[in-house]
Amino acid sequence: MNPTADHPDQLTASTTGRGRVGVLLPRDLAAAQVLPFARRADELGFDELWVVEDLGFRGGIAQATAVLAATSRLRVGIGVLPAGARNVAFTAMEVATLAQLFPGRLDVGLGHGMPAWMRSVGQWPASPLALLEAQFGALASLLRGEVADTAAPAGPVRLDAVRLDPSAAPEHVPPLLAGVRGPRSLALAGRVADGTVLAEPVTPEYVRAALGQVAATGPHRVVAYNAAAVHPDEALALDAARPGLEWIGEPDWAPHLAPLPFAADLAALRRDCGSREEFARRLPDEWVHRLAVTGTPQQARTRLGELFAAGVTSAVLIPTGGDPLRSLEHLAAVL
Repeated sequence: MNPTADHPDQLTASTTGRGRVGVLLPRDLAAAQVLPFARRADELGFDELWVVEDLGFRGGIAQATAVLAATSRLRVGIGVLPAGARNVAFTAMEVATLAQLFPGRLDVGLGHGMPAWMRSVGQWPASPLALLEAQFGALASLLRGEVADTAAPAGPVRLDAVRLDPSAAPEHVPPLLAGVRGPRSLALAGRVADGTVLAEPVTPEYVRAALGQVAATGPHRVVAYNAAAVHPDEALALDAARPGLEWIGEPDWAPHLAPLPFAADLAALRRDCGSREEFARRLPDEWVHRLAVTGTPQQARTRLGELFAAGVTSAVLIPTGGDPLRSLEHLAAVL
């Protein structure tokens, strides 16, 4: 764990009273809308804004820099940087710069990256777990201003007496979180990270199962992504949420669904559907309520309360629908 990071208990609670409510910056948002979206999220009172680094879209550090500079209050999370894609010393330089320029407003997620994406760019490591653990240790040491020196020349991270100049080391090291989902990776998060970023869909059942595998011995943040659509008309909200659930029937999402009583039925539905779009259309309303933060504002607040009670500390809402800025306005009703 990162002993110099901002302590999770020091983070300001949102107006829900139990945890913090954030929003995800859509990865395909038009460039002209990125900063207006971030500024509006700040004005509306969201606690956090998270950016994603998905292959072929926009870089996580660049997005975080722009959003931090364009807002005054929001805490900004990078979720997540693939460990195999960057040299850890240069990652430390970028993170340290942001931590110095915007103290107390940054969270940094590290993960394996999607295997298919990482293989397509020749960066899937021989041992993803070993690399991620080594990256966490080296990054934390460098951000603390320590000398990082790895003894094994053939190890997953190779540093020869590297350190940040004292002028570049941040006074407060930002929290380092693991964006992972497999059982061994979750256990690693519990050993080396300040928290865990859970990709969507995150249900209370999945949170409890994941925390059991994390088994952290100290404070440990849980950042939970969920597709979200809120509207005074429940039916309209449910319909708007469905596109955000198109992918969850694919094999990579099985760990999220395994704890649910309808997991087998959901898998059977996906097999029966010829496309992801058909699958999303045929999801029963009850399942949509369980797999997203959706419905009327009160229904969505109730769902957030269930997530916080299960152990979530930051609930990150993913806007759905064709107009992200309009969706953002509706999501603010949960605050």
